[in-house]
Amino acid sequence: MGGSMDSRLYFVLGDLASNILVGLVVGWLCSLIVGVGWHMFLTMILTMVIGMVVGMALWIPLGICFGSMEVMLPTMFGGMLSGMVVGMWATMTPLAGNEAIAIGAACGLIAMVIIWILNSSLRGIRSYEAEN
Repeated sequence: MGGSMDSRLYFVLGDLASNILVGLVVGWLCSLIVGVGWHMFLTMILTMVIGMVVGMALWIPLGICFGSMEVMLPTMFGGMLSGMVVGMWATMTPLAGNEAIAIGAACGLIAMVIIWILNSSLRGIRSYEAEN
């Protein structure tokens, strides 16, 4: 009747905002921690863990507003992706805070798009008659 939760504008915008927020926080935090010349593989593991921890920490308040299960997977995936990308980038060249925030937010957005595409392909084509 009203459509599924993932198709209502409030929850769609909430998912996007949640992932962008997690991405920018993780990007900023990783830029503060990682320095040029760090070992890339170890940095990738460290920043992936940082991204998961931040994603989990922010999932709790964001999940209250936008649905617990709908926010948990995308924010943790977005946090991991943002952490790995910003962390690896920061090992090669110094990143200013605003650059790390922008890269992290873009990674959060990309992670959300990947989740939506995979979710849609797993669900397949649905008719509205089947929901009523």
